[in-house]
Amino acid sequence: MKYNKVILAGGSGYLGIVLAAHFSKLAKQVVIFTRNPKPANGNITMVYWDGRTMGDWATHLEDSDVLINLTGKSVNCRYNEKNKAEIFASRLNATRVLGEALMLTTNKPKVWFNAASATIYRHAEDRPQDEYNGEVGSGFSIEVCKQWEQAFADQQVPGVRKIVLRISVVLGSNGGVASYYLNLARFGLGSIQGNGKQYFSWVHEDDITGSIDFLLDNPHLDGAFNIASPKPIQNQELMAVIRKAVGAPFGMPATKWMLEIGTWLLRTETELILKSRWVLPTRLTEAGYTFKVPDIKQAIEKSI
Repeated sequence: MKYNKVILAGGSGYLGIVLAAHFSKLAKQVVIFTRNPKPANGNITMVYWDGRTMGDWATHLEDSDVLINLTGKSVNCRYNEKNKAEIFASRLNATRVLGEALMLTTNKPKVWFNAASATIYRHAEDRPQDEYNGEVGSGFSIEVCKQWEQAFADQQVPGVRKIVLRISVVLGSNGGVASYYLNLARFGLGSIQGNGKQYFSWVHEDDITGSIDFLLDNPHLDGAFNIASPKPIQNQELMAVIRKAVGAPFGMPATKWMLEIGTWLLRTETELILKSRWVLPTRLTEAGYTFKVPDIKQAIEKSI
């Protein structure tokens, strides 16, 4: 086995399931920190934690090789005060308590990945944003990203390489948002959303695992990396690809006011659909990573 032990904090959601399956083939043991542990499955073990206080879970950090923190309440909700507070607290508390636990660990993991979001960049229709010249925007979601990354930066753990994963919208057959768009098209709603010109930065789940493997294999790399396909597209192109994939010849467009009503009914926010996310993975490609699924058509086909 390549690794002795891989830790996935907050790893019971979609991305955690993808990463657990991947690392179960590469590590002797995969340990998931979760609020709702289930019985062990092969070499995958779930351990209880609350994501904010020290507990027995911290002992599992001993002799681990990799720590990946995915903890955070989903942003797919209405941004009322209660939800906003939970979105902040779930991310900041987990990051801080992991830092505290690592300082008490004798044989620490060599690498600590902390999930973050490519939505840290501003709404961009004029030019792409990358790790070098990207402009941080303003608003609730971006403030979450900023404080989340700062909480990670504040954890000074000697001997542990730290990497920020600025993850874009994830597509895949195991979950992600592909099913949402595919179902819209199947029900005749697969046309543009808003004016259709907003950019859609995305990444296939195969490149989540691929990019993490690449970063693990290159010990000189640290800091922030955009985890996004090198080929972002506009919403109008995305929806055309999706309609073709499901055999829908046409779709009804969704105007902004329609989206306001729809997202209210679904208890979510229009920002998740209308913000133009034009993000490039410059640091990854410069370092030599080759994307496995760089094309949106291929990604959608693999997601059906």
